[in-house]
Amino acid sequence: MPTAQICVARIGAPHGVRGQVRLWTFTEDPFAVLDYGPLATKDGKRSFEVDDVREAKGHLVATLKGVASREDAERLNGVELYVARDALPDTEDDEYYHADLIGLAAVNAAGDAIGRVVGIHNFGAGDIIEIAPPEGATLLLPFTNAVVPTVDIAAGKVVIELPGEIIGDDPTAA
Repeated sequence: MPTAQICVARIGAPHGVRGQVRLWTFTEDPFAVLDYGPLATKDGKRSFEVDDVREAKGHLVATLKGVASREDAERLNGVELYVARDALPDTEDDEYYHADLIGLAAVNAAGDAIGRVVGIHNFGAGDIIEIAPPEGATLLLPFTNAVVPTVDIAAGKVVIELPGEIIGDDPTAA
């Protein structure tokens, strides 16, 4: 079985003319990308070593070994960078890597199946858990203790307390 990978950063647009790139990190400490050694693409075909980083507004500006021109940097825009899951620090109780939650069964408090976790998102107002039921559209729910009171990775499940209604929903509206 291949080692699980965790996306720790995404390369953005070039910064300047000497090959620097904007780098959005998904680690608690943005500078941790320097600690993991070479970062690879999801398919593992390319790897990049972060030579230097500095903080900018909302992101880092990074120098990657072998990227020497703006044209080189432009070709990397949007590339996601991964590390092996086992290279990351262990989590504390009630902490999870998003990748650890993907694929877990979603059940209600009685243990009845709701679906499977297919994603964790954050659009700026907090984490959202995406559940794919056996049929129909996926459910996007707040990833809060009220809606997701139990995460049991060892048992392979999350318990979901579905909200009774969502403010603004009007089933009679056309």
